[in-house]
Amino acid sequence: MVLEQQRTKKKPSGGRLRFTTKKKKHALGRDPSLTKIDKKTVRKMRVRGGNKKIRLLKENKANLLLKKEKKYVSAKIQKVIENPANRHYVRRNILTKGTIIETDKGKAKITSRPGQDGVVNAIQI
Repeated sequence: MVLEQQRTKKKPSGGRLRFTTKKKKHALGRDPSLTKIDKKTVRKMRVRGGNKKIRLLKENKANLLLKKEKKYVSAKIQKVIENPANRHYVRRNILTKGTIIETDKGKAKITSRPGQDGVVNAIQI
């Protein structure tokens, strides 16, 4: 089944909406990348307008911002502590924006979108 980003086929009343248009490429949806903790793996993909998007599939390091020292350091990700996107992502060690992770420098919160930006940026908490 193809994922698409279009209007639902149901009316608010529950009735059926009949579309006169076919599925279009610009309305294409894709599966989430579900970035995990492991040796870095990246997938490059072409998106609308001929641009490139880097999807991070696996990563074991994060660019960690140390607030007190006002500098970035590279920190090794050990495990996922909390994930507000989905509680089941914690046990599967899946990284998304807002995830609280344990690093060798302490706890941190991910501020980037790894599946879309291709990098893991985090702030120490």
